[in-house]
Amino acid sequence: MAKYVFVTGGVTSSLGKGIIAASLAKLLQARGLRVTIQKFDPYINVDPGTLNPYEHGECYVTEDGAETDLDLGHYERFLNIYTSQANNVTTGRIYQTVINKEREGAYLGKTVQVIPHITDEIKRRMLLLGQGNKWDIIITELGGTVGDIESLPFIEAVRQLQWEMPEEDCVVVHLTLVPYLKAAKELKTKPTQHSVKLLSQEGVHPDIIVCRTEEPLSPDIRKKIALFCNVKPEAVIEAADAPTIYEVPLTMMREKLDLICMKKLNITNTHEPELGRWKEFLDKLKYPKSKVTIGLIGKYIELQDAYKSILESFVHAGAINECKVQVVNVHSEFITEENVAEKLANLDGLLVAPGFGHRGVEGKIVAVRYARENKLPFFGICLGMQMAVIEYARNVLGLKDAHSTEMDVHTPHPVIDLMEEQKKVTAKGGTMRLGAYPCALKAGSLASRIYEGKPEISERHRHRWEFNNAYLQSFEQAGLILSGTNPESGLIEIIELSTNSHPFFFGVQYHPELKSTVENPQPIFVHFIKAAKEFAEAKNAVKNPLLQSEMI
Repeated sequence: MAKYVFVTGGVTSSLGKGIIAASLAKLLQARGLRVTIQKFDPYINVDPGTLNPYEHGECYVTEDGAETDLDLGHYERFLNIYTSQANNVTTGRIYQTVINKEREGAYLGKTVQVIPHITDEIKRRMLLLGQGNKWDIIITELGGTVGDIESLPFIEAVRQLQWEMPEEDCVVVHLTLVPYLKAAKELKTKPTQHSVKLLSQEGVHPDIIVCRTEEPLSPDIRKKIALFCNVKPEAVIEAADAPTIYEVPLTMMREKLDLICMKKLNITNTHEPELGRWKEFLDKLKYPKSKVTIGLIGKYIELQDAYKSILESFVHAGAINECKVQVVNVHSEFITEENVAEKLANLDGLLVAPGFGHRGVEGKIVAVRYARENKLPFFGICLGMQMAVIEYARNVLGLKDAHSTEMDVHTPHPVIDLMEEQKKVTAKGGTMRLGAYPCALKAGSLASRIYEGKPEISERHRHRWEFNNAYLQSFEQAGLILSGTNPESGLIEIIELSTNSHPFFFGVQYHPELKSTVENPQPIFVHFIKAAKEFAEAKNAVKNPLLQSEMI
C-alpha cells in the first residue's frame, strides 16, 4: 500500500511548497523509493488552461494533454518522471464531478453537501494514484494558504484521511514563514505559531514544520517553535533561501527532512541517497567556464513564472555546456524597425516565446528578421515559430501581407491558419491540440542531428493554429527547410535554415521546454546554447585580435 505525505502552507503564498515537495520527493526517490507528487489547487477554474499567465504563471502540459499548474513542471524536472491528468486537481474539477453525479441521480435523492460529498470526492482523488501498486509514496501539495476559505474542504479532507489511515501511512508537512525583523535584529516565530494554530483548529496536526527564513534558526528558536506547535525539535526544519532551487534537495537532506518522514512512515529498507548526477549538475551550474546572453522576446515578461519552463531549460542546457545563461527580457510590444538593432545588438542568441493573441506580434516579426539577417542564433517556440514563418513569407517570398488568421482573419496570405478541426470549436478550455504527438524528422537536417539521428520523436503541444501546407512548396523553393512533420496529418512541426547559410535558425510548433529535466536536458536548448556560445566566442575574437590568432 502507498503511503501519503501532505504538504500545506501558511502565513503567505509563494513560500515554495512545490519546491519543498519536489525536493523531498527527490530525496526519497534517490533512496530507491517509487515516488510521485500531485497538486490540489483551490481555485474554481477546471484547470489553468484558460488563465492569463499573469494570473498563475505558465500553463504546464503533461504527456496525456492535461493543462496543469506550473508546479507539475518542478515535479517532472526534479524526479525525471511524467505526470498526468491525475496529478493536478482543482476545486472546479471536484465540483464539476459532484454536480454531474448529482444530475445523474448517483446520490439517490440525498441533499448534496460539502461534507460528505465534496470531501469524499477530494479524498477519492487524493487516493487515486495509490491504486495499482505503482508508487511507494504519494506526496500531495495543497495550493493556497491555510485560513483561506477556498482551502477549507481540502484541509477537511486531509483531516479525515489523517483520522482514517494508520498513523504510519500519513504525514503532514506544514511550510511557514519565520520573518527576520531588521529593526529588532531577530527572527519572529509568531506567524508560524498562528499558522499552526489555524491548521490545528481545522483538526489537522502537522508532524513536521518547514520554516522559510532568511537567517539561520538557532536551537532556541527551533525549541520554541517545537514547544508551541506541538512537534519534536528535530521536526522543525530550516529552509533558508538558496541561490538556485536545485540546491534545495541537498539542504533538505542536511536538515534530515527525508529521514524524519521515513521514520514517521515506518520505512526502513532504503539505502543512502544516490545523488551523484544531481551534484555533478550543480557543480557545472555553480562554476561555469563561459557566459552567453540570450534575449527572451515575449509579452508576459513582467512575470517570470509565465516562462518558467523555458527559463529552467536554459539552466539545464547551460550546465551541460558549462556556460552561464543570462536571460535578458525584451518586451515584444516595444520592438520596432528603428530600435531593433539597439535592443538586440549585445545578444548571443534570441528566443521568441510562445503566446496567444495579436498584442506584440509585429515586434516579434521584426526581431526574427534581425536574427535571420544578422546570423544571430534564433530559436522560436510555437507562436515564435509561426512568427518566423510570417517573417520569411513577407521578406523572402515577397508576400507583404502574409499573416496568421489568429491576428488577421482577412489576410490574403494565411501562411498560418486555424486547424480544420478547430474551426467549429467555441469552448476555450481543453480544446486545443494538447499533449504528446509524434514528429518524423528529415534525414540529414539540423533537427535530425539535434535528436541524434532518430527518425521519429514525440513532443508536447498546446496550440490551435498551424503552418498552412498550401504554401509548403513556395517556402521550400525559397530555402526554408521543413524538417519535421506529423506522420499522420502531415502538419509541419519544425522549420530551419541550412547551417551553411545561418549558424542556428530553428523553430518548432511544439513546446520542447516541457520535457527538459536536470538529468535529461532538452536537446534543442542544448544545441541552441552551444550555437550562442560559439557566436559569442566568434564575436569576442573579432573584438580582440589576440584571441582571433589563438583560435586560428
